[in-house]
Amino acid sequence: MTENTQTPSSPDSELPTAYAPAAVEGKLYESWVERGYFTADPASEKPPYTIVIPPPNVTGSLHLGHAFQHTLMDALTRRKRMQGYESLWLPGMDHAGIATQNKVEQQLAEEGKSRHDLGREEFVERVWQWKEEYGGKILGQMRRLGDGVDWSRERFTMDEGLSKAVQTIFKKLFDDGLIYRAERIINWCPRCLTAISDIEVEYQEDAGELVSIKYGEGEDTLVVATTRAETMLGDTAIAVHPDDDRYKHLVGKLIKLPLTDRSIPVVADTHVDPEFGTGCVKVTPAHDPNDFAIGQRHNLPNMTIMDEHGVITVHGPFLGQDRFEARSAVVGALREQGRIVAEKRPYLHSVGHCSRCSTTVEPRLSLQWWVKVETLAKAAGDAVRDGRVAIHPQEMEKRYFDWVDNLNDWCISRQLWWGHRIPVWYGPDGEVVCLGPDDEAPTGEGWTQDTDVLDTWFSSGLWPFSTLGWPEKTPDLAKFYSTDVLVTGHDIIFFWVARMMMFGLYAMDGEVPFKTIALTGLVRDERGKKMSKSFGNVVDPLDWMDKYGSDAVRFTLAKGANPGTDVPIGEDWVQASSKFANKIWNATRFALMNGATIEGELPPVEQLSATDRWILSRLNKTVAQVDAYYEDFQFSKLSEALYHFAWDEVFDWYVELSKTTFFAGGEQAQVSGRVLGEVIDVMLRLLHPVVPFVTETLWTTLTGGESLVIADWPKDSGFRDEAAETEIGNVQNLVREVRRFRKEQGLDDKQKVPARLDLSGTALGAHEAAIRQVLRLQPEGDAFSASATLPVAGATVALDLSGTIDVEAERKRLTKDLGAAEKEKAQAEAKLGNEAFLAKAPDNVVDKIKGRLAKAEADIARLRAQLDGLPAA
Repeated sequence: MTENTQTPSSPDSELPTAYAPAAVEGKLYESWVERGYFTADPASEKPPYTIVIPPPNVTGSLHLGHAFQHTLMDALTRRKRMQGYESLWLPGMDHAGIATQNKVEQQLAEEGKSRHDLGREEFVERVWQWKEEYGGKILGQMRRLGDGVDWSRERFTMDEGLSKAVQTIFKKLFDDGLIYRAERIINWCPRCLTAISDIEVEYQEDAGELVSIKYGEGEDTLVVATTRAETMLGDTAIAVHPDDDRYKHLVGKLIKLPLTDRSIPVVADTHVDPEFGTGCVKVTPAHDPNDFAIGQRHNLPNMTIMDEHGVITVHGPFLGQDRFEARSAVVGALREQGRIVAEKRPYLHSVGHCSRCSTTVEPRLSLQWWVKVETLAKAAGDAVRDGRVAIHPQEMEKRYFDWVDNLNDWCISRQLWWGHRIPVWYGPDGEVVCLGPDDEAPTGEGWTQDTDVLDTWFSSGLWPFSTLGWPEKTPDLAKFYSTDVLVTGHDIIFFWVARMMMFGLYAMDGEVPFKTIALTGLVRDERGKKMSKSFGNVVDPLDWMDKYGSDAVRFTLAKGANPGTDVPIGEDWVQASSKFANKIWNATRFALMNGATIEGELPPVEQLSATDRWILSRLNKTVAQVDAYYEDFQFSKLSEALYHFAWDEVFDWYVELSKTTFFAGGEQAQVSGRVLGEVIDVMLRLLHPVVPFVTETLWTTLTGGESLVIADWPKDSGFRDEAAETEIGNVQNLVREVRRFRKEQGLDDKQKVPARLDLSGTALGAHEAAIRQVLRLQPEGDAFSASATLPVAGATVALDLSGTIDVEAERKRLTKDLGAAEKEKAQAEAKLGNEAFLAKAPDNVVDKIKGRLAKAEADIARLRAQLDGLPAA
C-alpha cells in the first residue's frame, strides 16, 4: 500500500448527492492538460515509458475501436506515470493518402470539377485546406475520452519533420539497393486509379461465371476454364504440367488463340496442377501474378489489354468496352464459334475489392517502385524469435511469422497526388537521381520528378522513431526510444506492425521499435456481430459518453479486453458500468460522512478488528493481483478484480459490517474510519487508470491531494491475515445462508425479523451486532417463537417467522428437496461403488461424481437441520 503524504481533506468537504459526469469530465481533463501532467520531460531522471498512438486517419472520427484501444493505452501510461516513470503517450494522425484524396475529389465533384482541372500543386493545396478545416476531428474526441496524451508532441505524417524522415530513409534504402523500380503485377483500383498493396485488398464471395473454352483445332485442342474470359485477349501461352502425359505431344507447339489472329505456344510449367480441372491453364502475364511468373520463366511477351480505367484497349470488336461489358461480349463471341464447352452460372468465387471504395481490383502489369524485403523481413522475424520483442498473446506469433517469413517485395508507389512524393528525378539522357532531404533538386531542361507518391504505410512505418525526431539525434529519441508497448489490433499485423519492425530495425541499427506488441481483438456488438453501417449496428461512442459518461464507456471496454480476442459490447453493459461509477460515488460519500480519513498512520494491528484486518488483507491481495494482470495485459481480469473488490468486498461487506461501529462512535469507530480511508484511497488509485474522472473527483475530496494523475501507485505492503479472512468468510456464509432462506420465504431483505443467534463456540460472537444490522434481525423479545433454525458455520440462527410463512407448506417444500438430495446421494454412491465403472471411467468423471456426492450430503444435512428447526404442527 502507499504511504499517505497528502494533506487530509477538511471536515466540511462535501460531494454532490449524485455524480454528474457531464459536469466533471470536460473541465477536469482541460485542467490536467493545463497543468502539464501529460507532458514528458526528456531531461528527467525517471525511467522512460513510451507508447506511440496508432495514428488515426485524418479523415476519421472516434469509433468504438479507437475508444477501446485508447482506453488500454491510457490505462498503461497513467499507471506507469503513477509508478514513477517519465510516461510519454505520443499522439498524432496519418495523412491517409487514398482516403483523404477521395474526400477532396468528392468535394470537387460537387463543384463540377476534377483534380485535373486544378492541377497538382493547386489540388495538394486544396487538400491541406481540407485537412485544416475538417481533419483531426478525432483529436478533439480523444480529449473527451480522457486520453492522457502529450499534446505538445502531436505529429502528422506529412509534417516537416516526418517528411524529412521519409526522404532520409528512402534515400538510405535506395543507396543500399533495397529500393528499385520494375514492371510487376500489382493490384490496381480502376476507381482510385492507383496501385494498392495486397493487404489493402478485401476478398469476398462474388457470384460470377466459370466458362470452359476450347483452344486450337482437331488433335491440337486444349480446354481451359476461367472466370475472367476477357483476359484471353491478352493470353500469350497455354501451360500444362511437364509430367502430364495427356499433353506432352503439344508442348512447344503453337495453338490458335480464338477471336484473334494470333497463335500462342504450349509451355510446360510445374506451377500447373494436373489434377485440377483439365490440367491446362491460360497464361496472361500482364493481368495475373501467377501468369506473370510463368511468363518470366518462359520469356513470354506481356500483352496489356486494358487501360487504367479497366477499359479494353485491343482487338477491334471489344475496343473501348468496360472490362465487365467485354467479359459478356467475349463469352458471346466464343459461344457463336462453338468454343464454349461448359458454363457454370452463378459461380461463387473469391474476388478482391479495394478496401477504400469496394471496386473490384484488377491485377495489372505496371512500372512501380518496390522495397526489397528479404533481409528486412528476416530481421523482423529474428527480433521476435530471439526475444527482443514479445508478442502478446503469444499464440499470435504464428500469424506474425506466417506473414514476415513469406513476405513478397513491397510495392510502395501510388498514383496519387496527396502524399510523400517519391524523391527521384529523371534527366533528359536517362539519368536517375534520388535526393535526400538536404539535397538540391537538379536544374536544367528535361529534368522531372517522379509523379508517384509513397504508400501511406511507408511513412507510418517510421512512426515510432520519426515522431521522436529521427533522423536528428534528439533528446526525445535518446530518452524515449525504443518504445515500450505497441497496442494495436491483430488485424493490422500485416499493414503496420511488420512495416514498423522492418524500418525500425533498419534505421535504428538493430534497435527494436517496441519491446512488446500487445494485440487486441476487434469491437463487436453484444451478439458478437461485426459492426457495420450495412448491419445498422454501428455505435458512436460519443453518444454513450453523453448518456453515461466517459468512465462508463472506458470501464465497459476494459472489462471486455481479453488479449487478442474480439470484444462484444452493448448499451446495457455501459449502463451497468455507469451504475458502478455511481456506486463508487455514493459509497465514498458515505465513508466521508462517517469518518473515513487518511490522516495519520494506520493503527497498529492489535487495535484493528477482525473486519479491519480482513479488508486490509484483501486490499493488499488485490493490489498484487492487479499488478500481475497489468504486466500480462489482462485488462478484463484486472477490471473484474477491481469491480468485485470495490463493489462486493468494500461496499457490500466492509462498509455494511462496519456500520454498527461507525454508528456507535468512539475509539473503534476512529480506527475503522482510518482503515476505511486507507482502503478507499488505495482503491481509487487502483481504479484511476481505467476510470480517471470519477476517481479523481473522489480522491481529491478524500485526501486533499493535488491530483491522482501524479499520485503514487499503490504497493502491496505484504500484509496478510488468513485467520481474519476465514473469520469474515464464516460471517459472510452465515449472512448468505440466512438471506437465501429469507428469499425462499419471499421475505424482503429490508423486512425486520426477530431472531435468536447462538454463536457460542465460534469466532462470530464479536460480529453479532454487525450480523443483526446487515440481516435486519431484531432482538428475540419475550414472545419469541422459533419458526426456523438454520445451522451455519458452527452457529445457529433461529428466526421467528410467525405470521410471515406457512409452516406446513415450508415443511412440504423442504421434505421434497430432501428426497431429491437423498436420491442424488444414492445414485452417486451406487456409481462410486461399482468397480467396473471405476475401472473404465476417466479421473475427471469420477471426480465430478465425488463432487456431486459431497454436495448431496451437505444439502441433506442443511435440509434436515431446517426441518428440525421448524415448529411442530
